[in-house]
Amino acid sequence: MAKKKAHIINRELSWLQFNARVLQESIDPDTPLLEKIKFLGIYSNNLDEFFRIRVATLNRMTGVNKKLYGDVSINPRKTLKEINLVDKQKQVEFQGIFRSIVHDLAKNNVFIVNEKELTKEQGEFVSAYFQENVRSKLFPIMLGNLRKATLDDRSLYLAVVLQVRNNADRERYALIEVPVGPLPRFLRLPDQEDKKYIILLDDIIRYCLDDIFSVFGFNVFRAYAIKFTRDAELDIDSDISKSFLEIMSESLKQRDVGSPVRFTYDRHMPEKLLNILLAMLQITKRDTVLPSGRYHNFRDFMHFPDLEIPGATFEKWPPLSHPALSGKESIFSRIRKTDIMVHYPYQSFHHIIDLLREASIDPQVRAIKMTLYRVASSSNVVNALINAARNGKEVTVFLEVQARFDEEANIFWAEKMQEEGVRVIQSIPGFKVHAKLLLIRRHEIDEKNVYYAGISTGNFNETTAKIYADSTLFTANKEIASEVNTVFHLFDSKYSIPRFKHLVVAPFAMRNFFIRLINNEIRIAKKGREAWIILKLNSLADEKIVRKLYEASQSGVKIKLIIRGICVLIPGVPGLSDNIEAISIVDRYLEHARVFVFCDGGDNKYFISSADWMVRNFDNRIETACPVYDKALQQELMKMLQIQWSDNSKARFLGEKNTNEYRDRETGEQKIQSQFETYAFFRNRSL
Repeated sequence: MAKKKAHIINRELSWLQFNARVLQESIDPDTPLLEKIKFLGIYSNNLDEFFRIRVATLNRMTGVNKKLYGDVSINPRKTLKEINLVDKQKQVEFQGIFRSIVHDLAKNNVFIVNEKELTKEQGEFVSAYFQENVRSKLFPIMLGNLRKATLDDRSLYLAVVLQVRNNADRERYALIEVPVGPLPRFLRLPDQEDKKYIILLDDIIRYCLDDIFSVFGFNVFRAYAIKFTRDAELDIDSDISKSFLEIMSESLKQRDVGSPVRFTYDRHMPEKLLNILLAMLQITKRDTVLPSGRYHNFRDFMHFPDLEIPGATFEKWPPLSHPALSGKESIFSRIRKTDIMVHYPYQSFHHIIDLLREASIDPQVRAIKMTLYRVASSSNVVNALINAARNGKEVTVFLEVQARFDEEANIFWAEKMQEEGVRVIQSIPGFKVHAKLLLIRRHEIDEKNVYYAGISTGNFNETTAKIYADSTLFTANKEIASEVNTVFHLFDSKYSIPRFKHLVVAPFAMRNFFIRLINNEIRIAKKGREAWIILKLNSLADEKIVRKLYEASQSGVKIKLIIRGICVLIPGVPGLSDNIEAISIVDRYLEHARVFVFCDGGDNKYFISSADWMVRNFDNRIETACPVYDKALQQELMKMLQIQWSDNSKARFLGEKNTNEYRDRETGEQKIQSQFETYAFFRNRSL
């Protein structure tokens, strides 16, 4: 609910509204059938992380004095109650959508079958698969032996009732972890004529329970899926005798024993078994206990098999080459001539790899510096940096080990790079480094040192770059590159606060800088002149900024917001935010770029940034926002924003009550799907 006096939407409920937009994609007629299934998986994965972090934090706050967590307006118990209400409502909707998708699959001769629906031939196929692939990976736990710390909250379990026919006294209970990871969640059975069949790994195990337990005399089996979620927030040990990697490695082990915060189970489970599980897992009434359907851990549905159904998946959009980066000319010479901006996944992330490769073997390159936040599991970025070190370059990497849920991978890469001679900086006490920066120092004939900078809105990660829509600016602008170098010096001299004239750097000045720009628009509007702001963000949750935007609206500043995720601001409130419009776009790519444009009396100011407008980004992270000075790139950014603002296919209105309503198309109005139009825009340019 919104706080009526402050006109601020609760950020947790706003996040749930965002995830509801993800769920909408699974019923949108414009979403291909198999992609709908994947959106169910994305929704489920998002919800898991939300409970592991945000709900876990609220649970912790319920036992803490309000004065200790700063904002006395927060009511964690009330918020938890509202979250649970929304979660239960959406769970019912989710199950209905899944049944509808299963029905639509059947219309396309694709059938998801369970263990009770197998034909004799299918049963023989499943039994053979079980014996050859599954049986050796199952290690049942008898509930009488269960300890709290033995279960993995990322896994799916089957709670099994074991009985002897006509002997009620011989009833026992067991848990079986479904080995997803070592095995796929889905098994495609042999086609029958033109019909395709899929069975889930959980149902394969159900079908073969007698192969596991019959040796103990049991001959009646019933299995019910359960899924629970633990508190995943880390308590970081401050032992100065340990390296930061050691501290993080030990802290990660906490996640294996964190307190459960959410428990979902098959609603048909016997009450006696349910109560035993709740007691053994130490799940209380304060936690979310949610009856659900037969299947859980829907995040696995993000990897649902491709079944070769015409039109059931998104049309392939091969990443495009940037017209200025043909591969036939040195990338450094191109950047030296003019600023270049690459927008992936529309354009190829390989341009970044190509730049690093060229830098690693170019005899004129002396040093490379880079920040890494989330690294691909098989990272060509890291491999290029290691190759540069092997070629004698001075390579320095700030690798943010505290990137949530990527800590283990980042620890691995930190150790790997250190072994290869890369200097790795691992932490700044009290801050996360979220800025996405690259700096290359090159010795050139006309100048002793020339710096080339890359400033990005997203991670230097070739895997996520296929689905996250981000932008990276490459520039040899002396002032900007020099200030990027200053940010890197900050990692070594943590207690000197530098001054910046071009870059905007958090936690030093970012909030106040943008407040000054908003105030400038307010002054211009009060003079009766044109004043406007366009903001594209993942999340808008900083109340100081929100109040300033309300003030700007009341002064006549026209404000357009494109917010993918959390938005605590309420647009369109009479007398408060009449001049603010807000939309959210959820589509095949995850909108991740942050772009800010201020009218400034006609001398438009453009910025790209790694930072959302949230308290943590302004106050607790090293972030950068970079001005875009090149007029052609300004026009390019504005064109992309205009395309998104005109979206009448995937754009939803944001508000307090009517949130997530699609923008209607007028009769005869051309359909505009912004991501499709953006790809077409860059494809035409590449031609």
